[in-house]
Amino acid sequence: MLEQEGRVWFRRALSVARLNELDAAAPSEGKPGARIAALGGLEDVDALALQLLPGARPVRVVAFNKTEANNWTLPWHQDRVVALRERVETPGFTNWTNKAGIWHAEPPIELMDRMIFARIHLDPADTENGCLQLALGTHARGKIAAADAEAIANAAAIENCVAARSDVLFAKALILHRSSPSRTNAGRRAIRIDYCAEELPHPLEWAG
Repeated sequence: MLEQEGRVWFRRALSVARLNELDAAAPSEGKPGARIAALGGLEDVDALALQLLPGARPVRVVAFNKTEANNWTLPWHQDRVVALRERVETPGFTNWTNKAGIWHAEPPIELMDRMIFARIHLDPADTENGCLQLALGTHARGKIAAADAEAIANAAAIENCVAARSDVLFAKALILHRSSPSRTNAGRRAIRIDYCAEELPHPLEWAG
């Protein structure tokens, strides 16, 4: 499922105790992508990642909380940046940006092709509160220009990532995805963890 469609689900994957730990550690304010420098309680998710990608380790953790006050929409796109400890000009690493004090760059597409991410659902997600949508199989297309993303996504099977609290989604880093605005007042919290099994070329280091 992961290699062919670009995603795999682990339903009801986390215990109540683990979810409570994540509730306490994750930011509660509504922000579209607040980076978490350190977060405990990820051992269960790390173990699932190792089943899918031998040697995988978390290299970035980001929290989302879509609320009535902080509502957003994203068009079809690929996430093609990684978080790095510092900026060091290195062949193949381009489009450097600094977000909230953390350096990000676009690495060689071959590295992104070998990365996966996990999405932990702390609240139920459905079409009413702007759940993630995936264009299945599009990870196999490699780097997709922004101008082509919508047409390529619409030609694929689109999945609404309807999830219950404790469901964990794993997806290939390059899969096309989007998010619609929420139409409810309830928050929709999720934690995303990027995983890679490789070291970066010296002297670059992962920020996480």
